[in-house]
Amino acid sequence: MNIARYLLAAAFAIAVGGCTTQEPHMKQSVTYLHLLKKTPFFTGLDKRQLQWVIDHSTEWEAQAGMEVSNRLDANDHIWILLDGGWQIEQGGQVLKAGHADAAKWYGGEHVALLPPDSRLIANQHSYVMRIARADFEAMLARRFDFTQHLAQGEAFYGAH
Repeated sequence: MNIARYLLAAAFAIAVGGCTTQEPHMKQSVTYLHLLKKTPFFTGLDKRQLQWVIDHSTEWEAQAGMEVSNRLDANDHIWILLDGGWQIEQGGQVLKAGHADAAKWYGGEHVALLPPDSRLIANQHSYVMRIARADFEAMLARRFDFTQHLAQGEAFYGAH
């Protein structure tokens, strides 16, 4: 391949999507009601409430090692671990959690509990849900039963 063709091919690759060394990103996924009702954070909700959650959130698939969120993003969103595992990295600590653990959510109005260097990283292939803070506050106003899960998380984050 001559140099002109090589440069043309490289320019085309950059124009249509960059190079192959890009950092991987999360992929949007589909939330299924029958699976969501089995996820610990949402087991207290009825079918109508579950559908409301689905309509006001986005599910993402994350590979191990991907950053899901950080303290800055967490101010405007709450993240829920649906399946898999993640870890909160902050202040030199690594705090691991699964979807049934106290740290199965991250962010929202509780962002003040997080240190400035806090990051949320998938530590295995995982599915996570992102809910805008305003939508989550609307769920609370509609009396969606998250009390136990929020209390467990508040105790966890307050202790670390």
